[in-house]
Amino acid sequence: MQLDRACSNILEQLTDLVTQILEKDYVKPAETLSKSTIGQHLRHTLEFFICLENGFSRGIINYDKRAHNKLIETDKFIALATIDQIKNFVCTLSDRPLHLEVGYDLDKDDFQTIETTATRELVYNIEHAVHHMAIMKIGVREIAPYIKLAPDFGIAASTIRYRETTVPMSH
Repeated sequence: MQLDRACSNILEQLTDLVTQILEKDYVKPAETLSKSTIGQHLRHTLEFFICLENGFSRGIINYDKRAHNKLIETDKFIALATIDQIKNFVCTLSDRPLHLEVGYDLDKDDFQTIETTATRELVYNIEHAVHHMAIMKIGVREIAPYIKLAPDFGIAASTIRYRETTVPMSH
């Protein structure tokens, strides 16, 4: 399935990044990321997948109720284990109706419930991951330029297709 491949590719690229990065650089604040770290962006990205996994069994997803697990953002080996856990979940994911809780009131924890599906939430997680991978790439260029990222790291599939159709032909 297309989504399985896309998700698998993203998780492999994240594994490759974490495998290559030195531990000191994983937690080093980057000026270009407003002093956040690669580890913090990775943790944020992975926790959305974790919210999907945790909510799937209950039938209710809420991305605001993330754990903000400091170990994922400070220990690259825990991050790698978390990526493996997510890979295992995604390959067993089946589509079914779910409810998404969202809250935009800054004064209170008041959530609105929206109908969704597991597939739709996987799509959201893929798009969210690509967005944060683009941000991570900026940080990698600043603090860990030794890392070799895939050419499509942090680039949306639609952008890749667009670039392929607009590249001038050489004669």
